[in-house]
Amino acid sequence: MNRNANLRWRWLPVEGSWRYHLLLAAAGMLVLGPLAGVTAAYMNFSLGFFVGGQVLAGLLGSAVTAGYGAAGRHGANYIQTAAASVASMSGLGVLLQAMAWLGLPQPPAWQMVLYLTCVGMFGVGVGMLYTPVLVDRMRLAFPSGLAVANILRALTDPDLLRRSVKQLGGGALVGLASGLAASRLPLLGAIELSASTFGAGLVIGARIGVPAVVGGLIGLALKPYFVGIGWLQPGDPPRKIMFLIALGTIMGAALIDLVRIFAQALPRARREAAGGSSPPADAWKRVNTARLVLWVLSWAIATVVCGHVLLGQPVLYLAVAVGLVLLFALVNGISVGISDSNPISSAFVVTVIILAALGLRDPGVGLMAGAVLLVATSVACDMQQDRSTGWRLGTPRVLQFRYQVLGILMGATMAVVFARLFMAAYPVLLQDQTVMKAEQQPAEWASAMTYKLVGVLRGLTNEMPHQRTAIGIGVAAGAVIELLRKWLRPRSFVLDAIVLPSPYALSFGGFVNLPTSLWLGAGGVAGSLLGARTPRRKDLPQDMGSASLFGGGLIAGDALAAVGIGIASLVAALV
Repeated sequence: MNRNANLRWRWLPVEGSWRYHLLLAAAGMLVLGPLAGVTAAYMNFSLGFFVGGQVLAGLLGSAVTAGYGAAGRHGANYIQTAAASVASMSGLGVLLQAMAWLGLPQPPAWQMVLYLTCVGMFGVGVGMLYTPVLVDRMRLAFPSGLAVANILRALTDPDLLRRSVKQLGGGALVGLASGLAASRLPLLGAIELSASTFGAGLVIGARIGVPAVVGGLIGLALKPYFVGIGWLQPGDPPRKIMFLIALGTIMGAALIDLVRIFAQALPRARREAAGGSSPPADAWKRVNTARLVLWVLSWAIATVVCGHVLLGQPVLYLAVAVGLVLLFALVNGISVGISDSNPISSAFVVTVIILAALGLRDPGVGLMAGAVLLVATSVACDMQQDRSTGWRLGTPRVLQFRYQVLGILMGATMAVVFARLFMAAYPVLLQDQTVMKAEQQPAEWASAMTYKLVGVLRGLTNEMPHQRTAIGIGVAAGAVIELLRKWLRPRSFVLDAIVLPSPYALSFGGFVNLPTSLWLGAGGVAGSLLGARTPRRKDLPQDMGSASLFGGGLIAGDALAAVGIGIASLVAALV
C-alpha cells in the first residue's frame, strides 16, 4: 500500500522517509525548541521554575503534522519530544548564573556545552531505563503527558477535534488570559495564581490534589516547632525544611513499591528461565535493553571523564553524583507522574548534603557535581513524561528516544547561549541575592532556583546534621504510610486523601508554598466534581474526559503566556 494514500496534503514528505524525519527534527530543534527554550530560561531567571515545553511544543507541533491526519499525532509527538528537551536544558542555564554569584571563573563555552551534553545523554538513558517501571507498571498519571496526548489526538483528528474543541480551546483561552494577567496584576501575583497548576489538578483529581494541600498544612502547623528546635528561623517559609522531609517521603514510599514490584517480577523471571514464555511486548514498546544499559554506562563514564579532565573536578564526587542520578531519576519521576512537579533543585540540595557528609567543602566542586543531578534528573523525568504520552498514542519508543537525543544536542548549546545572553542583557542577574537584604532584592528577577543552589553551597562550611535527620524522618514516614496503605487499602475519600494520603501526593505540599498547593488541590476537587457530574462520552478515548481536556488547555494557555512574556522580555533587552 502506498503510504502517500494516507496524506491529506500531497506536498508533505512521505511518512517515515528521511525527508519526513528531517522536517520533524528541524521543526523541533530549530524552531519550537529555541522558542520553548527562551521561555524556560526567562522563567528560571525571573521566577526560579519553568513550565515544561511538552505541552507548548505539542500544541504547535500539531500544526506541522496536521496534514498527515490522525497518523500525524506520532510526528507531532516526535517534534514535542525534541523541543521539550531543548527547553529543559535551556532552563538550566542558571548553573552559569550560580557560578557568577559564587565568584567562580566561567569555563570556555565549548567545555560547558560538552559537559552538559554528556550529562544530558546520561539522563536520557536513565529515563528510558525506568520507563517500564514508572509508565508501564505503575501507570502514573503524568498530567502534562496526558495533556499533550489529548492535544495531539484532538488536533490531528478532525472528528476528535470537533468533539473536544470547546473544552480544550476554552481551557487554553482561560490559561492564556490568566498567565498574562498574573504578570501584570499584583493581586494575582500575591495569591500565586497558576493556571497550569490548577489545570494539573483537574487532570489528577481530588485524591491526589487534596493530599498536596494536607502536606502544605502540615508544614504550616509544624513551623513553630521547627523554629523552636532551631531548624527554621522565625521568618523562614516552612518549605525550607519541609522539602527535605518531602523528598525523603517519596524515597521511603518508592522503596516499598519497588520491593513489591521486584517481588512480583521474580517469579515471572523464574518461570521464563525454566522454559516458560511471556507475551511479547507490542512492537512500539520494544527497546534493546543491552544497548540501553551500554548507553547509560558509556555516558556515565563520559560525564566523569569530561568533568575531571576539562573542568578539573574530583572523580570521587562526580562518580557519587552519577550514582545518585539512578536514585533521584526514579524518586523525582514518581513525583512528576503523580503531581507534575519535578523537585530537581531539592535533589540538588540533598546531593550536596550527601557530598558534604563525604567531606566536600568546596562550593565550586559542589556546583559541578550537583549539576549532574540537576541536568540528568530533569532530562530523565522529561523522558518519562514523553514516554507517558507515547504510551497513550502508541508512538515507537526507539524513535522517540532518538528525537530526545537530538534535543539534548541543541539544548546543551542553548543553555549556555541563553544564559550568557540574559546575563549580558540584565546585569542585575549577576548580583548575588543570597547576600542582599530584603529591600535590595530585584523585584522582577527572583531567580529562586539559583538562590536555593547557591544558598546550600555556601552552607558547605557549616555542619547541619538536622538536614540529614529531616531526610531520615521523611524516609521513615513515607515507608510507614505506604505500608499501611498497602495493608488497609483505603477506599473512602477521607481515609485515602486526608487521614492516610499517598506519600507521593503528600510530598508536593513540602516542595512549594501553600498557595501553590491550594491551587493544585482546588483543581483536583473541581476535576473530580466535574467528572462525577459529567457522564463520560463514549465517542472519546477513555482518558479524554472533560476535566482532563480543560486542564490540558489551561496548561497549554499558561505556557503560551509564558512564551509571549519571555520573548518580549528578551526582545526589549536587545532593542
